[in-house]
Order: sequence, then C-alpha cells, then structure tokens
Amino acid sequence: MTNRFTANYWTEKYKKKEIGWDVGEATTPFVELFKSLQDKDVKILIPGCGSGYEGELLFNLGFKNITLLDASVEAKTLFLQRVPSFPKEQFIIGDFFTVSEQFDLILEQTFFCALEPSLREDYATKMHDLLVPGGELIGLLFTFPLTEKGPPFGGSKQEYLTLFSKHFTIDTMEPCYNSISPRMGNELFICLKKPMN
Repeated sequence: MTNRFTANYWTEKYKKKEIGWDVGEATTPFVELFKSLQDKDVKILIPGCGSGYEGELLFNLGFKNITLLDASVEAKTLFLQRVPSFPKEQFIIGDFFTVSEQFDLILEQTFFCALEPSLREDYATKMHDLLVPGGELIGLLFTFPLTEKGPPFGGSKQEYLTLFSKHFTIDTMEPCYNSISPRMGNELFICLKKPMN
C-alpha cells in the first residue's frame, strides 16, 4: 500500500497556502446533516479533516465524542489556534490505515478524493472495519471524471456502487442538491451503513 501524498506533502501545501479544498467553513450538506443528529454522545471520526470546520461545528453544537484525524501537524496547529477549547488529544496526527478504534459515524469530506485511487479498495475495507455494526459512513464524493491528475481525484457513481456495495448497505448515493456553488453538480451525497452481522 503506497501513497505519494505523504504527511510532508500535505504540510508543504499548508505552508505554501496551496489549500484549494479549504472553503473556510463547514459546507452546507454537513451543516444540514448535523441539524438532524440527535444523539450528542455518538462517536464520530473525521479522517483527513484538514482545517476541521466540520469538527468545530459539531463541537460547538455540543458533540464531544469527536476524533479528528489528519496526516499533517500543520492542520492540527491551525485548528487548535481557531478552537483552543477542543481537547487536543482528540485531534490525532497519523495514518488513517493504522487507526484501530471503532466509531458509530464516520464523515467523508474531501478525504477519499485525496488518496491515491489505487488505495480505494483499502479505504472501503478500512471504513468497514472502523465502524461498529450498524454504523454509518456519511459524506460527499466527487463525480468529475477520474484521471491521473490529482488530488483531488474524481470518479463515477457506478464505480462507487461497485466499490462500496461489497462492504455496506447503500442507503443513499445521489447527486447532492445542496452543494456549495463551486462544487454543484460534481458531488454525490452518500450514506453507507455497515450491516449488523
């Protein structure tokens, strides 16, 4: 399992302010999703969280059982400068593929598209392993054509159905109606559930 996009790669992006994925706030689909979450004790993972706007919003809404994960220490530094009250031990610097805890909910926001496409099967398997039975992977996937040029890397609904149906019940995989304007028409909203057995 190899990945050209190492922690150093992402740290350099932050230092050079080459962070086009960073829109400065939680995007509309997540804002709307979080309004529907009732259980404030739900155990949440946000891998490849970057600046962590989704984690910040959840934290401000009273969710405390949040784990943020990123490869770059720069992401954590910037996040904690903005949200100093967030428990720093809940922002982990590390490799997603080495995480061993399980979670009720995992949020996908520009993490999948930042991985080498060759890692997609490993991603799907790992997401399955990281969720408790009945747990959900919810978020957004890009639907522009997959090319060698990236990150971000795109893909198609059919590709994603083939990839994820091996591991999950597909509750939702539909064009996102409330994407932010730069991404409108290029996102699928997904809700994938790990079977109970």
